[in-house]
Amino acid sequence: MRNIVNWLLVAAGGILIVAELILGAVTGFDLALLGISLTAGGALGLLFGSTKVGLFSAGALALIYFAFFRRWVRSRLASTDQPTNVDAIVGQSGVVTARLTAQDAGQVKIGGEIWRALLAEGAGESREPGQTVTVAGVDGVTLKVR
Repeated sequence: MRNIVNWLLVAAGGILIVAELILGAVTGFDLALLGISLTAGGALGLLFGSTKVGLFSAGALALIYFAFFRRWVRSRLASTDQPTNVDAIVGQSGVVTARLTAQDAGQVKIGGEIWRALLAEGAGESREPGQTVTVAGVDGVTLKVR
């Protein structure tokens, strides 16, 4: 009868792990790691045949996770927003390779790539080949430059 507590720890840990999988790591793996703590504690309790060992080890593992490893796990899971593809070139400078105006598209070379470009609103009349421009935005596949 005293092993029922250890089996409950193992079951509760399994439920928390499954809940984390269903939620898709929304909790930052807290549920999964707590589930592992409970399951491991219950397993140790079953191994030693002691409810006290199971409860103590489950609590100690959970405390160790929260006290020492939670911040580290969260920092590893945090993602930084890094612009990619077209968004990454906004703000970069380029050189005009084909004359462009606000109405007539030209070409701009940025980082070894040639892009279709138009002058952004309020950027003036035109830009001639060889002039430097800065990407102000992107509209579809056309850069808006100043």
